[in-house]
Amino acid sequence: MKTKAMLILPPSKSAIKSTLGVTGPPLGLGYLASALEKNGHEVRVIDSLAMGYDLADVKRTVQKFDPELVGITATTPAIYDAYSIARVVKEVNPDCRTVLGGPHVTFMARETLEECPQVDVVVKGEGEQTIAELASGKKLRAIKGIAFRKKGKIKESEKRGFVKNLDEIPFPAYHSLPMKKYEMRGIKFAAMVTSRGCPFQCVFCSSSKLCGKIWRGGSPENVLEEIKLLREKYRVREIEFLDDTFTLNKERTKALCALIRKEKVDISWSCSSRVDTINEELARELKEAGCHSIYLGVESGSQRSLNFLKKGINLNQAKKAVTVLKKLKLNTVSTFIIGIPGETVKAIEKTIKFAKKLTPTLAQFTILTPYPGTEIYEFARKNDLLLTKDWSKYTTLDPVMKLPRLTAQRLKGLLRNAYISFYCRPTQILRIFKWGGFSLLKALGKVKEYY
Repeated sequence: MKTKAMLILPPSKSAIKSTLGVTGPPLGLGYLASALEKNGHEVRVIDSLAMGYDLADVKRTVQKFDPELVGITATTPAIYDAYSIARVVKEVNPDCRTVLGGPHVTFMARETLEECPQVDVVVKGEGEQTIAELASGKKLRAIKGIAFRKKGKIKESEKRGFVKNLDEIPFPAYHSLPMKKYEMRGIKFAAMVTSRGCPFQCVFCSSSKLCGKIWRGGSPENVLEEIKLLREKYRVREIEFLDDTFTLNKERTKALCALIRKEKVDISWSCSSRVDTINEELARELKEAGCHSIYLGVESGSQRSLNFLKKGINLNQAKKAVTVLKKLKLNTVSTFIIGIPGETVKAIEKTIKFAKKLTPTLAQFTILTPYPGTEIYEFARKNDLLLTKDWSKYTTLDPVMKLPRLTAQRLKGLLRNAYISFYCRPTQILRIFKWGGFSLLKALGKVKEYY
């Protein structure tokens, strides 16, 4: 059975897009497109952000392509945009099957189906095999990892296991994405995910529940092949590795860096690391292979707050990591969270002071946000701390959780003060202009996303 499938990233507000005029490729849809094509289905991908589409544009495209199945992805704050797409699809063709996937709906499957009657199926967790089975016409009750309606009642199927060998998953269908749109100042860029799963238990993150507690990484050889595909076929010059912790398996990371050098692949790139999974030896390997910027989850200047977040690090490790990267002249983008239960104004000011003392190239401050699927969400729900369930407010810019010692307005003011205090210093302004470059422009866009 061959199915016409359309995969859509909905139109939504994006601070990165509004700041820089660009946004990154929706890799999740790229992976789903590959899975569908591998099984003989016809696929069309719509990246509304990159293509500049509004809802009317999407509707016209759906009418023209006339898909039998539409897959939609969205983050928590953009979930209502996904609902709008589902409604439009049903207006065009009531018989078209609408499928919603992503972290939010994985943990809010029943609520999603209740909130939006135009959504037929919710895919939970990794979706490559699931979307292929949906397109094949397999009976819903026989498909693992979904929620759906049957005779007016919501049903949830057996949980689907995780793909153990990531090398078995086809590369994202880059040919189905508007690759020419991912460019800034003449530099073509892309993103990659080379691993899944996380063994850590940070209360603000759902990764270990979404992708499992066991880390799974693609082989260095397979990762290199994808890099070369992007470089040679699409002329990509800049890659952002979106792995939760790119440096978790040091030996794999070193092996990949060695292959990049051996093959003389001319790319520059950035990645994320924990402060306790980076050292000078590894950082040097990263730099020699083309890495220029590393995102570090420092999170707080208070050990008490770090302990509450279950981050599993200490302040000295953060200092050491930033010092090592600065020594090697690698850009550091350190992330910090404020509004942690139990924090006072003094505690938050301590975090701001710590950020300034660390002097990373850039700092990103966010308000602790209880996303569905996280431990902090369950904590807030059980203790009646949620200020709202208007998901559009879950941006990390707006306080959505009650704090006994801080009002929402005061917390927003502290977030603003954090950015002003960190960035409105002559030394920091000079540092940004000194480093310049693609990575910092993109990082500044991310900073604006939260400010």
